[in-house]
Amino acid sequence: MMRLSLHARLVAVVSACALGATLAAETPQQTTAAPPANPPTPAPAGQRGGGRGRGAIQTITLTTTAWTDGAAIPEKYTQKGHDVSPPLSWTGAPDPTTSFVLIVHDLDAPVAPGTDDTLQWMVWNIPGTAHALPEGVPQGPQLADGARQISVTGPNYRGPGAPDTGPAHHYVFEIYALDATVDVPAVGAAPAATRAAVIAAMAGHVRGHGVLTAVGKR
Repeated sequence: MMRLSLHARLVAVVSACALGATLAAETPQQTTAAPPANPPTPAPAGQRGGGRGRGAIQTITLTTTAWTDGAAIPEKYTQKGHDVSPPLSWTGAPDPTTSFVLIVHDLDAPVAPGTDDTLQWMVWNIPGTAHALPEGVPQGPQLADGARQISVTGPNYRGPGAPDTGPAHHYVFEIYALDATVDVPAVGAAPAATRAAVIAAMAGHVRGHGVLTAVGKR
């Protein structure tokens, strides 16, 4: 059986969080409850904070001053240009938010055996008080504010690099608001394994989600 792509699993994570919040809101509270037979199971080591069902997944508005949603990404932010990360900002995140995760991926660049796509950039443990990432985030596994980053080529932003021939590729920028931080290191494992670990640790903690798209090629 073919395993689900990481993107599909992340969609499932968000859907499960939304469903859980809905069920929690619709389930009548009991006036009495028997004590549990066993003590609560601790949260996995990769998660901190609690997915306590604080309501439905909120829609976050993710924008950039560099292009309009769905338009071509400027050459400056691609491998052909300066290969620097674009300025990003977001509004509408739930209050409070413990941390944010940004995932940028190329939907049209599958990775063998075709069950995942190319990770252009992932930044996690962005402080929950943040509302933006500046243009040209410096390279390195950990940023000054404690956030961590990785891409298919290492701890840095990797700009789009679709070939000149063929159709333009679709690049998706996704921001996730969490009620937890993600205790996954940025070094010590392959980027694909790090991406999978971050996505797994997000399960049950997503409280907001926003999307920005772009197209491009060399």
